[in-house]
Amino acid sequence: MTDFELESSEFYTGQEIPKKYGYKNDNVNPPLTIKGVPPEAKSLTLIMDDPDAQAAVGKVWVHWVLSNIEPTITEIQESFTPSGATDGKNDFGELGYGGPAPPDKRHTYIFKLYALDTKLELQKGVTKEQVESAMEGHVIEQTILKGTFAP
Repeated sequence: MTDFELESSEFYTGQEIPKKYGYKNDNVNPPLTIKGVPPEAKSLTLIMDDPDAQAAVGKVWVHWVLSNIEPTITEIQESFTPSGATDGKNDFGELGYGGPAPPDKRHTYIFKLYALDTKLELQKGVTKEQVESAMEGHVIEQTILKGTFAP
């Protein structure tokens, strides 16, 4: 096992995600730093979702699906999609990042980063479910970053 980590310079795990990253604000992704990618990784996949939405809207709300990130990438800059990565569709019906937008109270948002032993054969606009299905049996390691956001 490596020290596979996902961090942000804008918030620590469990802390408040700054308002500018919210869907109704600037709606840009926060900067992310990737550390300790396993040497055998062929690609990375990032999924951001809101499990707390289950109570409010009846499902885990998907905010960001990004696959086929090069394993040599150490930073995803603010408002930036790494070249070569495949943008998936979020639950706002859009490609790319859709920021936090809790309908009721403070929610927890989970950024899940997966190191995979393959590059996924996926098209732009892929759903979280399609990505998870394609990743099956290919996850070497996973790390998470959690943040909270209140309306």
